[in-house]
Amino acid sequence: MDDIMEIIPDHSKGIREKRIAMTNDKITEVGVNIAEKATMIWNVADMLRGPFKPHEYGLVILPMTVVKRFHDCLLPTHQAVQEQYEKVKNLAVIDGFLTRASGYQFYNISKFTFDSLLADPDNIEANFRDYLAGFSANVQDVLAKFDFDNIIRRMVESNTLYLVIKEFNTPKGYLGPDKISAVDCGYIFEDLVRRFSESFGEEAGAHFTSRDIIYLMTDLLLSDANLADTSNITVYDMAMGTSQMLSCMEERIHALNSDIEVTCFGQEFNPSTYAIAKADMMIRGGDPNNMRFGDTLSEDQFPGYTFQYCISNPPFGIDWKREQKAVEAEAKKGEQGRFAPGLPKISDGQQLFVLNGLAKLAPNGKMAIIQNGSPLFSGDAGSGPSNIRQYILENDWLDAIIQLSTDQFMNTGISTYIWICSKDKPVYRAGKVQLIDASHCFEQRRKSIGNKRNDITDHCRELIVQAYGEFRDDAVYGEKPGIYCHSRIFDSVEFGYNKITVERPQRDENGEIVRKKGKPVADATLRDTENVPLTQDIDRYFEREVQPYAADAWIDYKKTKVGYEIPMTRYFYEYEPPEPVENIVARIQEYEKAISAAMSDLFPKKTRGLNL
Repeated sequence: MDDIMEIIPDHSKGIREKRIAMTNDKITEVGVNIAEKATMIWNVADMLRGPFKPHEYGLVILPMTVVKRFHDCLLPTHQAVQEQYEKVKNLAVIDGFLTRASGYQFYNISKFTFDSLLADPDNIEANFRDYLAGFSANVQDVLAKFDFDNIIRRMVESNTLYLVIKEFNTPKGYLGPDKISAVDCGYIFEDLVRRFSESFGEEAGAHFTSRDIIYLMTDLLLSDANLADTSNITVYDMAMGTSQMLSCMEERIHALNSDIEVTCFGQEFNPSTYAIAKADMMIRGGDPNNMRFGDTLSEDQFPGYTFQYCISNPPFGIDWKREQKAVEAEAKKGEQGRFAPGLPKISDGQQLFVLNGLAKLAPNGKMAIIQNGSPLFSGDAGSGPSNIRQYILENDWLDAIIQLSTDQFMNTGISTYIWICSKDKPVYRAGKVQLIDASHCFEQRRKSIGNKRNDITDHCRELIVQAYGEFRDDAVYGEKPGIYCHSRIFDSVEFGYNKITVERPQRDENGEIVRKKGKPVADATLRDTENVPLTQDIDRYFEREVQPYAADAWIDYKKTKVGYEIPMTRYFYEYEPPEPVENIVARIQEYEKAISAAMSDLFPKKTRGLNL
């Protein structure tokens, strides 16, 4: 490796030096204000008690927060939009005129504002519905996904609609862009979604990936990026939740080159989080039509599209029975579809998302996607999961896998992995895969959030990005033991093996080999298999490892299958010698002395032997 190291540039250094302000330190600095704002909004739930059950509070609070954000963004141009609407209302197409007047990708032509709504409490329902009906079609889609019409009806029936609007219209409820940036508003949405998910008894982690993990993913994707001559970048998230991965990616790109146009695309299946994502995109000035609703596996909303970057945390451990018919039909398309190499087991569809992401990558594309441990090794040679790994590795698209610590996510304490896939590896990484064990690269939180007890701090992230950028074999970054990560480099072929079938002959009662047409008949009860690394010759392996112990055995070559697995735990295993026997004996003797002393305190000598 030393000779190749001389030609490997450390691209990670650039992004480490150009870190933007919104790092973990910045989050800590502004987090109090964001938390206070989110808490204030959530406290609106106090007036919902009774008519709404606790797990239903979010059904009111989330759409009202979005509506109030739209309202406060549009308020400065409200009069201009009214005047423009009067001029163009009889034209066939008026959207362009009104978006220019509003300054956003959306508008509202209603005469009402929150102030004028509250000025007429007797007609609050009719006026509020008029106000909502005045929004442009893209906002109507957002409100429909919230099922807001039924929520309004319930608020009217419980006499809470006026009170909720009044509470959101207080100075504390102001969400205008002059006070709350798009980034901060994204944080507020995240916090509200988390609270709603928790109150609903739903795993919040299904919609929420913490920023420390997202920023690690963005920095890994951009660590070797040359953005000097780039004018436009496309970013795709196939399971976007509230779209925070997309907004973080946009932040990081603009930190490196503020002149680059970043176009974000996302798909989401949960209606309320999709609505927030689309609202967030409109507020940030992006194209809301790029935020699309539907099941990514069965209802691909971007057929024929390719993107330069893909960043995603799709669900894992979730079955794909609902999508089975559509997925199998897609797989039958072969290379024209997204699932050509094979299908994973029906109980876990996460590898389908990996294949979808690869299908969406441009020829120079790069993807960061979170997985659990099963895609590393589940499935034997010839199975769907193994075939998918084979497809990725033999196309040389797997760049790196980073193992995170346990307890990184709100909804699970298991180990997770970031897969980095690239359609255009640099020469020095071609044919190789980097594995990084970052399971020790974290700092414990003072207070856990669900199952999340560990954070990837700035220091931890820089160690991991440095390890990835320097691409060194058997290199440790950080202090061991303590906070550190360990990098290893492998040839892609090292993960492959030939699964050979070893046969033994049947024997009759006299111990003679049973033959048919002069050939020995295989005894199925003695059949065995061996995994032979692709880097080794099958026949030589057989002669060395099998024949000395079974001279009558042979290989049935027709049954040989190729398999791939990535046993990260084995590659980073470190032997820890057992404690010396002398130490164990000494410790037991100390325990015995302590127990004896405790017994003496409980039963003094003068009471021993008495018949109490």
